[in-house]
Amino acid sequence: MSAVWPADPDQPVCATVSNQARRTIADRDHNLNNTQRITLASFLAYFIMAAMLSPIGIISGPMAEYFDEPVTAITAGFSWLTVGILVGAIAALFVLEWFRLKTLMLCLYACIVACLVSLTLHDQLALIRFALGCIGVCCGLGLAGAALTISRTYSAERRASMLVITDSSFSIGGFACSLVAAYLVAQGFHWSGVYQFVAVVAAIVMMLAATSGFPATYAVSGPGDDSGTTRWPAGVWLCLVALLLYTLGQSAILLWIPNYAGTALGAAADEAGLIVSRFWSGMFLAQLLVSWWVTRVGVRRVLWLAAGGCTLMSIPMWMLCDVGRLQLMAFAWGFSNLALLKVVLSFGTQLVPVPTARLVSGLLLGATCGTAVSPWLTSQVVELGDNHRVLQFGTACFVTMSLLLLAATRLHRAHR
Repeated sequence: MSAVWPADPDQPVCATVSNQARRTIADRDHNLNNTQRITLASFLAYFIMAAMLSPIGIISGPMAEYFDEPVTAITAGFSWLTVGILVGAIAALFVLEWFRLKTLMLCLYACIVACLVSLTLHDQLALIRFALGCIGVCCGLGLAGAALTISRTYSAERRASMLVITDSSFSIGGFACSLVAAYLVAQGFHWSGVYQFVAVVAAIVMMLAATSGFPATYAVSGPGDDSGTTRWPAGVWLCLVALLLYTLGQSAILLWIPNYAGTALGAAADEAGLIVSRFWSGMFLAQLLVSWWVTRVGVRRVLWLAAGGCTLMSIPMWMLCDVGRLQLMAFAWGFSNLALLKVVLSFGTQLVPVPTARLVSGLLLGATCGTAVSPWLTSQVVELGDNHRVLQFGTACFVTMSLLLLAATRLHRAHR
């Protein structure tokens, strides 16, 4: 064993050892605090994404009255936000390798704060849609940065559980901001009031990014990185389309159920908003259950329970005529989803010998595409039919999704 010599000849050896121990403890505490800060920033990035999407169905009616526009035109205008998220998700494939994560996260959420505040400063729909597009691009990039931060910060043993918890943070954002939006609308606040609450959260992410150190973003090649040279089996493509239909069907119901409850069932604004909030609270509890349960029963069983439950429990969303029962059913529908997005993602990665980063990104991109096209596409469904018809369209998406997942599992079983 090597001896430890004091830096100062007049200082005792034991004092030097004590100083070194204190420095080691201080460094460990600093690293722990830094990890906690960047983890919180990553969770809040997921929170902000849900906080931007979940209130759309609640505030679209007040926006339509404020701008004296049809509600279908207002809802379709939110496609600037969702398509922006898609653009950000695609851009993340390249941008994350060009900039330091600290700089990127700081700039992205500073831009989000500025754009959200600007929503209260002008009354031109063109400028509002442009601001929503910028927010969408920043959210798409920020979400990818958050996922990369967690992947580079935590070991393989803890990484999966931390990523599942990010889904819970997403659900909390949807639940909390639906409540805030419903309350502010009922109190007669400006339609963008809920987004000013989101601006405060984005400012917190900006401050956390400014005071923290983030992991490196350089590309690391390994045995699982085939750079796209290996062709994906048909089951992967079926899972990708199934994820697109899942987010499209979910958005079709959540975007229009508040308007349906208000116009067809005579619900007050806060009562209609609670329907969306109940969905997210049910999904949050289901995600906590699935993070523990999936390791015990296997991905395939949870996949079928989630797909079947999601499809069947969406039917009462357009059959019930009582707002109170509709709120309870929304909670049950959210719970029956059983974190389906991450379950399908996990199943998709099992269809190849070595899941690559490009495979995971491709599956997530399918889900993002469903969210991106939902405001415009569902508005067209309403134009051709009505609010009731678009809810049935959501269930039809889930039925098709379940058939695709059935085909994917059959193909996987046939090639084993």
